[in-house]
Amino acid sequence: MRATLKVAARATMALAGWALAASAWAWADRPVKLIVPAPPGGTTDIIARVFGQQLSADIGQPVIVENKPGAGAAIGLQAMLQAPPDGNTLAMVPSNVLTEIPHVMKVSYDPLKDILPVASLVRSGVVLVTPASIPANDFAGLLTYLKTRKGAYSTYSPGTASHYAGLILSDKAHLDMQHIGYPGSPPALQALMGGQVDFMFDGILTSLPLIKSGKLRAYAFSGKQRSRLLPDVPTTAEVGYPDLQFMGWIGLVGSPKLPADVLAKIHAAVKKAANDPGVQKRLAELGEPDLSIDTAALERENKATSERNAAIVRKYNIKN
Repeated sequence: MRATLKVAARATMALAGWALAASAWAWADRPVKLIVPAPPGGTTDIIARVFGQQLSADIGQPVIVENKPGAGAAIGLQAMLQAPPDGNTLAMVPSNVLTEIPHVMKVSYDPLKDILPVASLVRSGVVLVTPASIPANDFAGLLTYLKTRKGAYSTYSPGTASHYAGLILSDKAHLDMQHIGYPGSPPALQALMGGQVDFMFDGILTSLPLIKSGKLRAYAFSGKQRSRLLPDVPTTAEVGYPDLQFMGWIGLVGSPKLPADVLAKIHAAVKKAANDPGVQKRLAELGEPDLSIDTAALERENKATSERNAAIVRKYNIKN
């Protein structure tokens, strides 16, 4: 009899624990959809799948990653905005789709008012790279070499940090360089390694394997501190060009109509999933892990970054 009572008590406690968990994750009482406004296989997509797998394990609901690329992320963000603002549909994006692309591509929403930054997971910047054949051992040597030629630089898309940094370097260093924009890093890097252009500011993650294999040489990184992934590469400020500091975040965004209690539950779930040791390990391989669930701070950062980028676009008359 006593053993039966003990079993019953344990069952009651288990049910109570389950009810508490269900209450804590009430925003996810059905499958959660994470929209990625980019093709499968990219950095944002990988982060979404790594994070989504852990989130699913934590909340006991499927987390479905849905890729909706196109129109500078507008297709994916529109799909998110058209879903009910109940927290079950979010998007995983790089912040540049809110602070860079809208300055050169018309979108039907206000990226600063109609999109709510929910949480950042990773920080990432751009790195100045050239083919390994360039006869320059450091940043100063690279500038000396570039000043002797009339060349070109590639970017992964017009109107992005890759473009801004190339323009600013050419301007400040008095280089005679033509801009050639490509639809993404892979073709831009191909042009670089093929000798069609002289340099590129590329996302650190896409360039890193080529740097490590000796196909590219890195000269400067756009963060305030050196990247943990390339500790021997100086920052742009260290080489005398602080105007070339560009860092963005990759994380979750949602509708600004999300109820406060739902947002609080999402923040709790994001914090738990992102702090999982396995997730942290994978995020460290994809950038600089930097969890923030301070929505107001992310909004202020987006506003300041967007204003800075708008000034650059006006100064250099950048068009898509």
